Amino acid sequence: MQEFKTIEVTTDLLIIGPGMSGSGACVEGAHWAKENNVKITVVDKAAMERSGAVAMGLSAINQYTGDNTPIDYLSYVRQDLMGLCRDDLVMDIARHVNGTVHMFEGFGLPIWKDAEGNYVHEGRWQLMINGESYKAIVAEAAKNAVGIDNIIERVFIVQLLLDKNDKNRVAGAIGFSVREPEIYVFKFKACIVCTGGAVHVFRPRSTGEGLGRAWYPPWNAGSTSYLTTTAGAEMTSQEVIFVPARFKDGYGPVGAWFLLFKAAATSATGFNYMAEGLSEGGELHNWPPYGKVKPIPTCLRNHLMMIEMFRKGEGPILMHTDKAIQAIAEKAPDERAKKRELKKLEAEAWEDFLDMTISQAIIWAAKDVFPEKGPSEIMPSEPYFIGSHSGASGAWVSGPEDLQSEESKSDYFWGYNRMTTVKGLFTAGDGVGASSHKFSSGSFTEGRIAAKAAVKFCVENPEMPEIDMAEVEKLKEKIIAPLKHYEEHKKYTTLGTVTKKYDLPIEEVNPNYITPKMAMFRLNKIMDEYVAGWGSQYNCSATTLNIALDLLQLLKEDFSKLAARNLHELMRCWENIHRTQIAEAHTRHKLFREETRWPGYYYRSDFPKMDEEKWGDVFVNSVYDAEKDEFKVFTKPKHKIVDIKEVVGM
Repeated sequence: MQEFKTIEVTTDLLIIGPGMSGSGACVEGAHWAKENNVKITVVDKAAMERSGAVAMGLSAINQYTGDNTPIDYLSYVRQDLMGLCRDDLVMDIARHVNGTVHMFEGFGLPIWKDAEGNYVHEGRWQLMINGESYKAIVAEAAKNAVGIDNIIERVFIVQLLLDKNDKNRVAGAIGFSVREPEIYVFKFKACIVCTGGAVHVFRPRSTGEGLGRAWYPPWNAGSTSYLTTTAGAEMTSQEVIFVPARFKDGYGPVGAWFLLFKAAATSATGFNYMAEGLSEGGELHNWPPYGKVKPIPTCLRNHLMMIEMFRKGEGPILMHTDKAIQAIAEKAPDERAKKRELKKLEAEAWEDFLDMTISQAIIWAAKDVFPEKGPSEIMPSEPYFIGSHSGASGAWVSGPEDLQSEESKSDYFWGYNRMTTVKGLFTAGDGVGASSHKFSSGSFTEGRIAAKAAVKFCVENPEMPEIDMAEVEKLKEKIIAPLKHYEEHKKYTTLGTVTKKYDLPIEEVNPNYITPKMAMFRLNKIMDEYVAGWGSQYNCSATTLNIALDLLQLLKEDFSKLAARNLHELMRCWENIHRTQIAEAHTRHKLFREETRWPGYYYRSDFPKMDEEKWGDVFVNSVYDAEKDEFKVFTKPKHKIVDIKEVVGM
C-alpha cells in the first residue's frame, strides 16, 4: 500500500461542498470576505462544475416568489409540511430569493420568457428554464468569486475537528484525496457544511442494470448530517423523509406535467383519485386541517396514490400526458396551428427530461413511448433525506434576529444566522432542517445568508482555534484502515478481484472483510424492510424500528471490517459510514414521534393517525454524543411567528 502524505491547509472560512448552497456561499462570502480581509477556501469531493444535486441540470426553478410576499410563501410551505416548519427560516429565504434568480439570469441562465418578455411560470412559484447547464453556469460564477487557487477538488471530508480547548467549537476538518494518496487537514475559524442530503440509505427501486439509479444524486451520502451530528450539533426533523412521485424507472419529473401541462393522473381503471380524495367525505377529510385546503400537501397526494396501488390493487398509476397535450393543442385557431402546437408541446415534453433527467428520455425512447399518444406510469420512489425539497431533515440552526417574536427568540436565535448549536459551524441547503421548499434557488440563497454570517463570525472571533494533533494522527490511521484491511486479507478471497475477460471488478467473497457495495446493500435491506421503505409499503411500527436499531448496531460493529481496493472504494466505505449515521438518527426520530403525520412518506402502523394535540406544535430534535455513541431525542416547540388563516395555492 502506498504511503499517504499529509497536506495542511489553513484558512479563515472553509466551504465544504459547493453544490447550489455552497456556490451561493462562495458568491456572497467572497464579497464580504474581501471587505474584511477574510480568506475563503472551498473543498469538493467531486468537480465543482457538475457537483451537487443540480449536476445533471434542471427544467425549472422551483422557488421564485415574484410579486408574492414571504408570508404567502410561508403559508404554502407550512401547509405542505403538515404544519411543521420554522417560520423565520422560510421567510428569510423567501424575502431574498428573487434577487438570487435575477443573479442567475445575469450569470447567463436561460429563463423562459413569453411574447411580452415576462417569465413563464410552471406554477405559482416555479419558472421554466433551459437548465441543462444550470450548475455549470452557477459554478462558474462561484469560481470567479472565490478564485480558482482557493478551490480544492476531489477531496472527501471524513470528519470535523473540534477545538482542543472548547468542545463546542469547530476548529478543523480531515479528509483524503480520491485521486492521490494524500490526507488533508484543514484548520479554520468557521466552516459551512453543505454536502447535500442522503441517497441509498433505503433500498432503491432500480435493480439489475439500473442499479444505482435514483431520483436524487447517488453521491449524496448523508455527509452533511454526519459531519454536523458527530460534531455535536443539535439536529431536527430527521424523521421527515421525502418520497417523490416520479415517472417509473427513470425518475423523470412530474411537476411540469401537473402544473404547466395540467395533466391528470388516474388509477389503471381510470379513477381520478385526486378529485375523489377532495370530494365531500373523501380520504383527505381524514387529515384535517391539511387535507381540506389546496394545494394538497405532497405527502397526502402520495397517500391517495398509495391507496390505489397498495390497498385497492388498482395500479399502476397513469399520467395522461396524451390528453394534456391534446387539450392544449385544441385551443389552436385552426388545424395547421394545432399541428404546430402539437410539435411544440411534444418538444417541450422531451425537453423537460433532457434538461434534468436524461435517463427518463432514454427509457421513453427504448420503450417506444410517445407522450402525445398515450399515458405513462408514475409511482412513489424510495425515501430520501432532503432538507431543501419536500422533506425537512437537517440541523437546528439560528435564524435571523429581525424575524423573531418574543416567544421564538430563546429557541430560534443565538447570534449568527444559519449557525448550528456548535460555534463556528454553519450549514445551508439540505443541511438546514424544518425549512423545506427552498429547492435550487432557495438553497443558493441560504448559502448566501450563511456565508455572510460566517464571515461576520470570523471577524468577531479572530483567534484561530486549536485542533488536537494527537487526535488527527489517530484519525489518519482510521481513515485509511479499509485499504490496509484489504491488503492484509486479500489472499483469502475466493473469487479474485477482476474478471479475466473484461478486467472489471467483481464482488469478492472473503470471511475477513466486507466490501463497500455489500455494506450498502445490507443497510438498504435493513431500512427498506424495517424502517418503512417501498418494500414494506412504507409501513413501520415500534417493533420493526427496534429491530432495525439492533441490526444497525451490528452493521456499525462490522464497519471495522470494511475493505477498500483503491481510493474510490475508500470513499465508498466512508460514504456508507456517513449514511448509517443518518439512518440511525432517522430510525430513532421515527420511533420517538408516535403518530403518522406524513402519510404517503411513511406510516406508523401502531399510531396510524395524526395526533395534533400531542405532536402538532413540536419538532423532534436530537443531539448525538460521539464518545458514548448515544442519541438524546427530545422536542422543541414550534413558534408561529406569523398567524396565517388562509393557505395560498401553488
